[in-house]
Amino acid sequence: MTTTHLLIAGAVAIVLIGFGIHKYLKHQRLLCDRAHLMREAIRNRDFTFRLPSKGLSRGERALQEALNDFSTYIQTLSAQKEMESWQRLTRVLTHEIMNAAAPISSIAQAYLADPALKNTPYEEGIAAIHDTSEGMMRFVSNFRQMTSIPEPHPSDICLHTLLHSLKSLQPDLTWSIQLDETATLRADEDQLRQVIINLAKNAREAGATTLDFRWLAPNGNDSKQHLNSTHFALAISNNGKPIPAEARSEIFLPFFTTKPTGTGIGLPLSRLMLMKQGIMLRLADRAVPGFHTTFVMSDL
Repeated sequence: MTTTHLLIAGAVAIVLIGFGIHKYLKHQRLLCDRAHLMREAIRNRDFTFRLPSKGLSRGERALQEALNDFSTYIQTLSAQKEMESWQRLTRVLTHEIMNAAAPISSIAQAYLADPALKNTPYEEGIAAIHDTSEGMMRFVSNFRQMTSIPEPHPSDICLHTLLHSLKSLQPDLTWSIQLDETATLRADEDQLRQVIINLAKNAREAGATTLDFRWLAPNGNDSKQHLNSTHFALAISNNGKPIPAEARSEIFLPFFTTKPTGTGIGLPLSRLMLMKQGIMLRLADRAVPGFHTTFVMSDL
């Protein structure tokens, strides 16, 4: 081999080594960026992060997929603890409020029944006290639903049949059911029906004209069927007004509402009913193409 050949071979080797070092350093920066993004997401209590595994080695890809699954587990556990805390708080508050309001209503009612009070300056004021206390008890009674959900009785439900039976309740919506006629879901039928009715009602109030039902694959894409009997993801989408970005993390908090006349218990109650059955209800990071909002029911 001549000196020229040696020089060329050395130059090629240097280029290859340099290219390898560049790729290695670039890959390390990518891993550092991923670690930073996940650390910031956790610091900001955003447990919905899912980073792509494309371009990673086999071991790194497995680790990233495990971290993505871990974020889902954290989100589920956080939701469970949050709902348990709200249940305990609601139980205490409703008990105390009812204990205070009931005697006020009873005493006011007794005074209003006294003929001596008729047509006096006090009658209107006591009537207002009575009506206000009664209204407060009705208000509190609604929130007691958060602590008095009956135990579920799961069974295999034919989704096609259930959804078609509910279409008449929201005739202003077009129900697009992208599910096989044999598609089933194991859940309490009455409670699942209530959840779907609530989602349909919310969609209509957001100005939606179409409600869409379909299975999702793990990567979030459309799927013809759920994975198996224990792993599934049912997407429920609508084309109504999108949920504001600032409200997305709050919609499952009890008493939070963006509607002037809303009570803020529909979605939290729906999530709680499903969680008692081993099903998670969440807002998808990205809506199914063609829609503005997608909720997902999946196994815990």
